[in-house]
Amino acid sequence: MSDAYIALADGRVLEARCRAPGRTRGELVFTTAYTGYEESLTDPSYEEQVLTFSYPLIGNYGVRADRFESGRVHPRAAIAREFTESVATWLESEGVPAIDHIETRDLVTSIREEGAMKCGIVAGEDVTPEDAKAELAECKAMSDHVDIGSQVTTPESTTHLGDGSYDVALIDCGAKGSIISSLNERGADVHVLPCTVSAEDVAEIDPDVLFISNGPGDPANFTNAQSLVEEFAGELPIAGICLGQQIVARAFGGDTEKMAFGHRGVNQPVRDLDSGRVVMTTQNHGYTVSEPGDLEVKQINVNDDTAEGLASEELGIITRQYHPEANPGPHDSLDFFDDVLAMAEASEPVAASD
Repeated sequence: MSDAYIALADGRVLEARCRAPGRTRGELVFTTAYTGYEESLTDPSYEEQVLTFSYPLIGNYGVRADRFESGRVHPRAAIAREFTESVATWLESEGVPAIDHIETRDLVTSIREEGAMKCGIVAGEDVTPEDAKAELAECKAMSDHVDIGSQVTTPESTTHLGDGSYDVALIDCGAKGSIISSLNERGADVHVLPCTVSAEDVAEIDPDVLFISNGPGDPANFTNAQSLVEEFAGELPIAGICLGQQIVARAFGGDTEKMAFGHRGVNQPVRDLDSGRVVMTTQNHGYTVSEPGDLEVKQINVNDDTAEGLASEELGIITRQYHPEANPGPHDSLDFFDDVLAMAEASEPVAASD
């Protein structure tokens, strides 16, 4: 008898091996990355999801805390063909269920064909397929997690010092730590603010740039962050990464939609429409900008033509759907942070017309 089961929304229940015990549920997704498992597992954008690694062996180079993107593991559970002992021990210490000895090629194929799906997982002694089905029955759709921002945002404002060259107000919708360090390395003092922060509190900082971070879930549920973009449009340069791009687009009359299985991995090609240059990028998102509104699409995904970069030169706005901080992943797009801070040095954006 197996000591782990996963119940899928397509009706199947699969047997597995328990590597870290527990019972949970979430949206089943996969990543194609074969390195960067520490960064992926600590990425707040995976909140309320179950992460499947398509690469068969996870844990080749151990676990080091200096690679973490946040203070905890965010996926509800982790799945691999095989986890090393170091990763399994880490996940167990975090209270995050982990299962392996499962055919992940088949699982990934199912997600690609049917889309990201709900699942229930049980692992440990005396678990049954019925237990996994019970977890599945309680699983909510990602769009129904209306307060997901409160699960990942900073509980209070903090400041991370660069050399004082710039002040960046980072609205934390689930920010990766490497976004902060990328800005610090370029001289910016980064003020990390809760995603529920008021416009008055942002104004008190007198920032040079308003930056909307990455994060989990449906961008339509981050209404306060969207209102901040609307409030400061034309007054401050505005930047966004991942969820941040989607929020900025919605603030300018655009729209977003859920993707079938999203983009998650370190090998996503993106074309810049002005230069024709193609870069390889790190990505982790399940929603995309379907209509850019008043913004211009500047970059697209080579595989499916979805919007990867938006801009408005007049209003001082630049966004990226992928993760230019490159943790994990290629360094092709690190110059994004230089472009963001260059906006702070430029003349003030022209106010939006009524």
